[in-house]
Parts: sequence; structure tokens; C-alpha cells
Amino acid sequence: MSKANPIDLAPFIKAYDVRGLVGTQLTDEVVEALGAAFIDEVDAAGHEVIVGHDMRDSSPRFAAAFSAGARARGGNVVLIGLCSTDETYFASGSMDAPAAMFTASHNPATYNGIKFSRAGAQGISFATGLKSIRDRAQAYLAEGIPAVAAPGSQREVDVLGDYASYLRTLVDLTGIRPIRVVVDAGNGMGGMTVPAVLSTAAGLSPLPIEIIPMYFELDGTFPNHEANPLDPANIVDLQKAVLEQGADLGLAFDGDADRCFVVDEQGNPMSPSAVAAVVALREIQRVRASQPEGDIRVIHNLITSRIVAETIEGAGAIPVRTNVGHSLIKDQMAATGAIFGGEHSAHYYFRDFWGADNGMLAAMHLLAEFGSQPEPLSVLSARYSPYAASGEINSVVDDVPAATARIREAFAAEAEFDELDGLTVTGTATEGDSFWWFNVRPSNTEPLLRLNAEADSEQTLEVIRDRALAIIRA
Repeated sequence: MSKANPIDLAPFIKAYDVRGLVGTQLTDEVVEALGAAFIDEVDAAGHEVIVGHDMRDSSPRFAAAFSAGARARGGNVVLIGLCSTDETYFASGSMDAPAAMFTASHNPATYNGIKFSRAGAQGISFATGLKSIRDRAQAYLAEGIPAVAAPGSQREVDVLGDYASYLRTLVDLTGIRPIRVVVDAGNGMGGMTVPAVLSTAAGLSPLPIEIIPMYFELDGTFPNHEANPLDPANIVDLQKAVLEQGADLGLAFDGDADRCFVVDEQGNPMSPSAVAAVVALREIQRVRASQPEGDIRVIHNLITSRIVAETIEGAGAIPVRTNVGHSLIKDQMAATGAIFGGEHSAHYYFRDFWGADNGMLAAMHLLAEFGSQPEPLSVLSARYSPYAASGEINSVVDDVPAATARIREAFAAEAEFDELDGLTVTGTATEGDSFWWFNVRPSNTEPLLRLNAEADSEQTLEVIRDRALAIIRA
């Protein structure tokens, strides 16, 4: 029976996941339809599917609604309950089953969303299945969900202990020097996963790491600050605590704990590119120890620092430059056989974690590297941050193609261009080791151009950055 005026799914099902306002966009009925559509898209009738959720108030009921829709179409649902996004990837990989994770990551409490995976933690983007899920769900909202002859089952499983144990097999932290770490979980899922992986909450043996907790209470209203460490305002508490506690470093996780940000003992942020370089080097060395011959590939997106590609090449591996975007990078991890991938946004991908991203695993690599040498983190951070970077600067523009054309015209005589993702402009007139580049990328959802720039010096960076911004905003 058709239903009048169902909610339009197009505005909040975008390139990589579902992300919408609770109540007006995401409702129990919408989520149930998405659950049914997911089973159809991944051909999971008669097979198991993983469903996990974060600590947002709406997440448990949405997980239940999704399960109802999935079972109506024959899916056998495995509820793993409260978890981080990378726990869902672990379940999907270790159980070789499709998965859905309810989270809006770092978005405010009024939002929720879904991150989908095929079996083996393979990402699903708009081009590789998400559009089909959307269209099927839209039809189910209009016409109802037809039940299959054999509805699916439901069972509950706790994977936290197995997840923590598996990560401990990938990075050995037992032999590092004693270190003190302030961790800001932002009232997100890191408050559950950090004590399990880095301490003894999951029954694992203690490590030489003292965890000083901040905001570990799971609270989807985010009473202390947004769980978005990419915004400098949200790591101020962590920076202050590191100094007050005399800690060796600080870690901050986003809401679903799949991204990790780092500050040094002086309270200064360590760039995600520097973290990516450190982890890339460790992974290359580890793989090369057992694979003396043959190519090793490491992925970096096009707006990570130049130091990332230089570190990969310096270690004898092949850097693979990609677009921005987690689903795309997961595809590239599989297609290229890369052992690791790093993004400027603090997403870090591991071949040994089914090609999926895992902020906790990146943090463990950093702790292992830091704890195996005597220097403070600020020295290690500086070693992998030799260049000046702008960070991401957004500009509202009325006509994105016109702004991009103005950039091309202004820099035509002194730069090379490529269009791998947006427009990358690289200076061609160099003196000695001098260099500069910048990238402008349009937002998928807003009339914005995003600028990222890097140069060999602050002076050069300021000149290039300000020229580009003036042209964009003209």
C-alpha cells in the first residue's frame, strides 16, 4: 500500500554515508527502510549482518529499527551494541559479514547517521552501492517493505575484548618506556575503547602506559565540547590538561573514535600528516623485514604534507597519491595492495585491518614509536613537520567554476596544474629546495571552496595563501 509524501532521502544520503537530522530526516521508519534496502543491496538474505551503534540518544532505537527492516528481508542480524566505528569494521572483517554502524561521527547531538560496509569491511560509497540503497529505501517508504518467506533472526555479540586483543597483536607496546598520556574521549566511544585497548578493562595485561582520562563518560549530548578534534576549539581542554599533568602527550578521539588527534608535551598539535609519516615508516619497515623483495605501496591523499610522500620514498616504498574520501581510499587500498594509507583529516588505513581506517591503531603506532626512543614528542613531531602548512580554509563562493578559472589564469605562468581532486597548483619557479603548492576543492554539500596550501617557509606560505584567497573571494 503506497504512503503519501514519504521523506526525501536524497538531501542526507551523500557521497560516503548517511548523515541527517534526527526526527525530521532520520526517523524509525526511514531507518527500517534503509535496513531492508541494505540487505537487498549486499544480497544478505539468509546471511549474517553486523549492526553496531554509538552513544547518541537515538542510536539504540535506530539500530533496533534497522534490525527490523533487515530481518524483514531475510537478514540474520548480529547486534554488537555500543561500539566504535572501527569495532564495527573489526566485526565485519573477522566475521566476513556486511555491517552498518549508527553514528554521526563528530557532528552535533541533533544528528545521526549510518556507515555501511560490505563483508570484509569493504567501504560502500555513493558510486558503489549507497545510491542503490537510497533508491531501494525510497521505494520501500512509498510502497512498504515486502516481507520474505523466511524472515531473518537476531542475536547479540560483544566484540570489544576480541577487538582489543587483535589490536594488541598488531602493535607491541609491552617493551616501551613508561609514558603518561592524557586522553580526551569527548564523551564519545573512545571512553569505552581506550580502557579496553590501552589498559586492562577488557581483561588484557597492563601496559607501561598511564592513562589520564578526560570526558570518558558516554554522553551523546556532548556536554563538554563537540567530539570534533579537527576544530582547534575542541582540543583546548586537552592541551591545558597535558601541561597541568606534565604528561608526555595527549590524544583526542572523535565521537565514533575512528579518528585520533595528537598533542605533544608542550600542548602543541602534531599534524595528522606527521602522524601519517611516522606510521607509514613503521609499517614499511615491518613489512620489509619479512618481504625483502618486491614493491611496497603506501597511500596518501593529495592534501597531506609533502613529507608523507618523501618519507615513503625514503624508506624504499612507492607513494600512491589519491583523492580525498574514506570510501575511495578503502577501494584504493584493495586495488593497489597498499599496506597503509593516511589522510590529512586523521583517517589512517591498514592492510592488516582489512584496509579499513582505525584511529586507535594509529595511536598505538605513535605510542610505540615515541616509547622506543628517549626524545620528547615535540622533537619527533618537528622532524616530520619540516614545512609550513595553512590547514584547511573554507571560502563561500557564488560560482565555484569561475573561482577555479580565476586561479588558473592568475597562476598560469608560474605553476603546473592537475585535477585529480579539485585543482592542485604547484609552483614551477624554484630556487634551491624552495617549493609551494595549494589545492582548491569544492564541497560536496555547500557552496564552498576548500583551500589547503604548503610551502618551504612561513613567508612563502603567507604570500601564496593570501594570493589564492584574494582570487577565490574576488
